[in-house]
Amino acid sequence: MSGRLEGKVAVVTAAGQGIGRAIAERFAAEGAQVIATDLDAGKLSGFTAVKALPLDVRSGEAVAALAREVERDFGGADVLVNSAGFVHHGTVLDCTDDDWDFSFDLNVKSMHRTIRAFLPAMLKKQRGSIVNISSVASSVTGLPNRYVYGASKAAVIGLTKAVAIDFIRQGIRCNAICPGTIESPSLDERIAAQAARSGQSLDAVRQAFVDRQPMGRLGTAQEVASLALFLASDESHYVTGQPHLVDGGLAL
Repeated sequence: MSGRLEGKVAVVTAAGQGIGRAIAERFAAEGAQVIATDLDAGKLSGFTAVKALPLDVRSGEAVAALAREVERDFGGADVLVNSAGFVHHGTVLDCTDDDWDFSFDLNVKSMHRTIRAFLPAMLKKQRGSIVNISSVASSVTGLPNRYVYGASKAAVIGLTKAVAIDFIRQGIRCNAICPGTIESPSLDERIAAQAARSGQSLDAVRQAFVDRQPMGRLGTAQEVASLALFLASDESHYVTGQPHLVDGGLAL
């Protein structure tokens, strides 16, 4: 590895599995001091060269406490990656008020909490890169049965642009990553749930996900992590406020 994040402190949410874990591990391999967090502390086992901590991103108090700890111990974060999220399956007719509130709280308001907590230390240093995990199912494109998920991920793009423009002259960059369909434990859970609902086999449901990909395959968490690494590093100094697609052509 080339040490592209040497000397940087990075906080990654939902780092226990999937995209978040791939990003945390890639950042650590590139020299960052990584604080990897997850609601389920058990999923954080096995990390090397990182500090692993439990965190409920739906708790403003917990997020603020972590930000204070990171500033005390490390002088604040240089990079913040918001990867916590939930995929609700269904149309508007399948979305209850509780479904809507939970999806927006976890997918959007959690980012509001973390950015509000970690941004002040970045402003003191006059530098910082914030990377928000959105989705190709957002304002980029619509996908079937992703009603509230797509709405919440569109909000992430709007949030990203707002933070980027508000602090563009103060050394802060804020970008979004919009993955397509990525191999992950979360996808495995959604495939199992869809198979149970539809009566189809797991293989048939998985193949349907593959078939909708123009490249003919699913993406990997490591491919998303490569884009996150670029956005976190100094190589992307002139890049801010943008949704960056890693979707295998799904939005073409």
